[in-house]
Amino acid sequence: MAKKHSKRYNSAVKVADLTKDYPLKEAVEILAKFPKTKFDETVELSFRLGVDATSGEQNVRGTTPLPNGSGKKVRVIVFTDDPQKALAAGADEAGLAELMKKVSEGWLDFDVAIATTEAMKQVRTLARVLGPKGLMPNPKAGTVTDDVAAGIKAVKAGRVEFKMDKTANIGVGVGKRSFTTAQILENAAVVLEAVGKAKPNTFKGGQFIKSVTISSSMSPSVKVASTEFSKY
Repeated sequence: MAKKHSKRYNSAVKVADLTKDYPLKEAVEILAKFPKTKFDETVELSFRLGVDATSGEQNVRGTTPLPNGSGKKVRVIVFTDDPQKALAAGADEAGLAELMKKVSEGWLDFDVAIATTEAMKQVRTLARVLGPKGLMPNPKAGTVTDDVAAGIKAVKAGRVEFKMDKTANIGVGVGKRSFTTAQILENAAVVLEAVGKAKPNTFKGGQFIKSVTISSSMSPSVKVASTEFSKY
């Protein structure tokens, strides 16, 4: 029995052949022609990696600034002994003991958590709460820092974090449908390069990035040609 597709998918296939691969620029241009929704959809670049997902030594994660921002209002909290300084730098909430208590009781109404090096000694006890949500401060992600102002500025300006899941896949937001194709293309190219450069030293042989697609929240995916990432 043939698979029944949605009206949105059927409208999209009139724009392009979704079984084909396209250069990144063309893929972004095709996405821009898809039917839009009433809300400003997030545009995401999705990666399938060739690493061993069961090996801790081949875990892939990192951060990269988006030249044109993410288009998303980022809510930031800071674990610190100097909350006034963090709030003045743009944090949505800041503190240590009281903020930790609030989070431990289930409050997770934020997108990024930053901690100072000293505060991190206590914040580690929140690993069970923050870890599963991908919100645990981490030095590799730039969210454990003593330059709190710079950390907040980078996150609010559109620095994104990427982290491989248990099936060796990564999804990274690269903007909104309201962005111009040039803005999405520039952001997507930066993310593609950042993920490529995050290849673990222990990965030997084979293709690191096996496939890449780009899509928006409610659209089908457009396959990106392997020539865009084969060097990785």
